[in-house]
Amino acid sequence: QVQLVEFGGGSVQAGGSLRLSCVVSGYSDSRYCMGWFRQAPGKEREGVATLDSDGTTSYKDSVEGRFTISRDNAKNSLDLQMNSLKPEDTAMYYCAVDFTFVSRLRCRYIPLDLGYWGQGTQVTVSS
Repeated sequence: QVQLVEFGGGSVQAGGSLRLSCVVSGYSDSRYCMGWFRQAPGKEREGVATLDSDGTTSYKDSVEGRFTISRDNAKNSLDLQMNSLKPEDTAMYYCAVDFTFVSRLRCRYIPLDLGYWGQGTQVTVSS
Protein backbone atom coordinates (compact mmCIF):
# COMPACT_ATOMS: atom_id res chain seq x y z
CA GLN A 1 0.00 0.00 0.00
CA VAL A 2 1.41 3.36 -1.05
CA GLN A 3 1.90 5.77 1.84
CA LEU A 4 3.10 9.37 1.88
CA VAL A 5 4.11 11.30 4.99
CA GLU A 6 5.06 14.98 4.83
CA PHE A 7 7.52 16.75 7.15
CA GLY A 8 8.99 20.20 7.50
CA GLY A 9 6.11 22.62 7.69
CA GLY A 10 6.13 25.51 10.11
CA SER A 11 5.94 29.25 10.56
CA VAL A 12 8.39 31.69 9.02
CA GLN A 13 8.60 35.38 8.28
CA ALA A 14 8.34 36.71 4.75
CA GLY A 15 11.61 36.29 2.91
CA GLY A 16 12.51 33.18 4.88
CA SER A 17 12.96 29.59 3.78
CA LEU A 18 11.51 26.17 4.56
CA ARG A 19 12.22 22.71 3.25
CA LEU A 20 9.41 20.18 2.99
CA SER A 21 10.03 16.47 2.70
CA CYS A 22 7.64 13.67 1.78
CA VAL A 23 8.64 10.09 2.48
CA VAL A 24 6.99 7.71 0.01
CA SER A 25 6.74 4.00 0.73
CA GLY A 26 4.91 0.90 -0.42
CA TYR A 27 5.62 1.05 -4.14
CA SER A 28 8.01 -0.62 -6.54
CA ASP A 29 7.33 1.08 -9.86
CA SER A 30 10.30 3.15 -11.00
CA ARG A 31 8.14 5.28 -13.29
CA TYR A 32 6.08 7.97 -11.60
CA CYS A 33 4.71 11.46 -11.41
CA MET A 34 5.26 13.10 -8.01
CA GLY A 35 4.28 16.55 -6.91
CA TRP A 36 3.57 19.14 -4.28
CA PHE A 37 0.22 20.84 -3.99
CA ARG A 38 -1.28 23.36 -1.61
CA GLN A 39 -4.62 24.59 -0.36
CA ALA A 40 -5.22 27.84 1.46
CA PRO A 41 -8.33 28.41 3.62
CA GLY A 42 -11.33 29.16 1.44
CA LYS A 43 -9.46 28.41 -1.76
CA GLU A 44 -9.23 25.45 -4.09
CA ARG A 45 -6.28 23.12 -4.11
CA GLU A 46 -3.60 24.13 -6.60
CA GLY A 47 -0.53 22.54 -8.02
CA VAL A 48 2.86 23.86 -6.95
CA ALA A 49 5.44 21.65 -8.65
CA THR A 50 5.87 18.20 -10.15
CA LEU A 51 8.75 15.88 -10.93
CA ASP A 52 8.52 12.80 -13.14
CA SER A 53 10.74 9.75 -13.33
CA ASP A 54 12.51 11.20 -16.39
CA GLY A 55 13.63 14.13 -14.24
CA THR A 56 11.33 16.70 -15.82
CA THR A 57 10.18 19.39 -13.39
CA SER A 58 7.31 21.83 -13.68
CA TYR A 59 6.39 24.78 -11.48
CA LYS A 60 3.44 27.04 -10.87
CA ASP A 61 4.31 30.46 -12.29
CA SER A 62 4.18 32.24 -8.94
CA VAL A 63 6.78 29.93 -7.36
CA GLU A 64 9.13 29.58 -10.34
CA GLY A 65 12.62 30.65 -9.28
CA ARG A 66 11.80 30.51 -5.57
CA PHE A 67 10.86 26.83 -5.07
CA THR A 68 12.84 23.75 -6.10
CA ILE A 69 11.43 20.24 -6.23
CA SER A 70 13.82 17.29 -5.99
CA ARG A 71 14.02 13.61 -5.25
CA ASP A 72 16.30 12.03 -2.65
CA ASN A 73 16.55 8.39 -3.69
CA ALA A 74 18.55 7.41 -0.60
CA LYS A 75 15.79 8.67 1.68
CA ASN A 76 12.98 7.75 -0.72
CA SER A 77 11.68 11.26 -0.33
CA LEU A 78 10.32 14.05 -2.46
CA ASP A 79 11.55 17.45 -1.26
CA LEU A 80 10.45 21.01 -1.82
CA GLN A 81 12.93 23.77 -1.02
CA MET A 82 11.03 27.02 -0.60
CA ASN A 83 12.98 30.30 -0.58
CA SER A 84 11.88 33.95 -0.50
CA LEU A 85 8.58 32.92 1.01
CA LYS A 86 5.63 35.30 0.78
CA PRO A 87 2.47 35.54 2.89
CA GLU A 88 0.49 34.28 -0.10
CA ASP A 89 2.42 31.00 0.12
CA THR A 90 0.58 30.26 3.37
CA ALA A 91 -1.35 27.01 2.93
CA MET A 92 -1.55 23.34 3.78
CA TYR A 93 0.98 21.60 1.56
CA TYR A 94 0.40 18.07 0.29
CA CYS A 95 2.58 15.66 -1.64
CA ALA A 96 1.10 13.21 -4.11
CA VAL A 97 2.22 10.45 -6.46
CA ASP A 98 0.88 8.35 -9.30
CA PHE A 99 2.34 5.64 -11.47
CA THR A 100 -0.02 5.37 -14.42
CA PHE A 101 1.00 6.13 -17.99
CA VAL A 102 -1.60 8.89 -18.20
CA SER A 103 -0.37 10.60 -15.04
CA ARG A 104 3.21 10.51 -16.28
CA LEU A 105 2.10 11.90 -19.64
CA ARG A 106 0.28 14.79 -17.93
CA CYS A 107 2.81 15.37 -15.17
CA ARG A 108 4.30 18.51 -16.73
CA TYR A 109 0.87 20.17 -16.44
CA ILE A 110 0.81 19.59 -12.64
CA PRO A 111 -2.38 17.52 -12.56
CA LEU A 112 -4.57 17.66 -9.48
CA ASP A 113 -5.88 14.12 -9.76
CA LEU A 114 -2.87 12.01 -8.80
CA GLY A 115 -3.86 8.80 -7.09
CA TYR A 116 -2.06 8.84 -3.73
CA TRP A 117 -1.89 11.71 -1.27
CA GLY A 118 -0.31 12.54 2.07
CA GLN A 119 -2.08 14.15 4.99
CA GLY A 120 -0.46 17.55 4.54
CA THR A 121 1.83 19.88 6.46
CA GLN A 122 1.02 23.48 7.32
CA VAL A 123 3.16 26.36 6.07
CA THR A 124 2.49 29.82 7.51
CA VAL A 125 4.33 32.91 6.27
CA SER A 126 3.88 36.13 8.23
CA SER A 127 4.51 39.61 6.88
